Amino acid sequence: MRRFIIQVVTVLMTMTQAQAQVGDYRSEVAVGVNGGYVMSSMGFNPEIQQKSYGGMTAGLSVRYTCEKYFNSICALVGELNYTQAGWREDILTAEDMPVINEYTGLPEEAERRLTYLQMPLMARMGWGRERKGFQFFFQLGPQLGLFVSDKVKTNFDLDKRNKSVRIGAQRDAAQDSLPVQRKFDYGIVGGLGLEYSHPKIGHFIVEGRYYYGLGDIFNNSKRDYFGRSNISNIVVKVTYLFDILKSNNPKIK
Repeated sequence: MRRFIIQVVTVLMTMTQAQAQVGDYRSEVAVGVNGGYVMSSMGFNPEIQQKSYGGMTAGLSVRYTCEKYFNSICALVGELNYTQAGWREDILTAEDMPVINEYTGLPEEAERRLTYLQMPLMARMGWGRERKGFQFFFQLGPQLGLFVSDKVKTNFDLDKRNKSVRIGAQRDAAQDSLPVQRKFDYGIVGGLGLEYSHPKIGHFIVEGRYYYGLGDIFNNSKRDYFGRSNISNIVVKVTYLFDILKSNNPKIK
């Protein structure tokens, strides 16, 4: 038994020493603001022909940096963002020609803007400088969203749409008339970016993200019109952070 205890203690000491050599711990907090451009679309079933919808996003950011593991700088990033998502419809005939409204004489156009409060929480891995210089990073995690409002915009009255030449689900236009039935959105978000840091002025970040929604905005039972109606988008954004807690660690550069 004594020999076993000595072996266990030796192994634990070896693991502790290895961890101390591998993991360089720190506790740093930075907060700031972010803003950017969102290109959204919807995954509809039955399919709705559409184009990307352009909206804006802006919000607050917080980052907690906890460790440098080998050459990777590990951190957690959280945000609270006000974001515009949605879709623009591509209303075409069976011959891929624009549908002309019988009353206005114009090609029919329709779009719907969905506004959300979004809360991503991402694990981040970075490589490069922390205090002064450039750092490349990758981050990934879940994102929650709370529906705030929506707005349908068309250049025709919905009850006067040209049903005679519309095809598929565009003929019914349920995507334009149904209210948002599921207010809670959730999914996975990930992205890549580049950060420049300076000890006196803070951190400047440029990044690109992709979000894939796992929830639907409309009910999706067998009795409902849509079997799927999930959001996906590409986000290009800039962020500014300033430090409110910094580690007294001479190894951090």
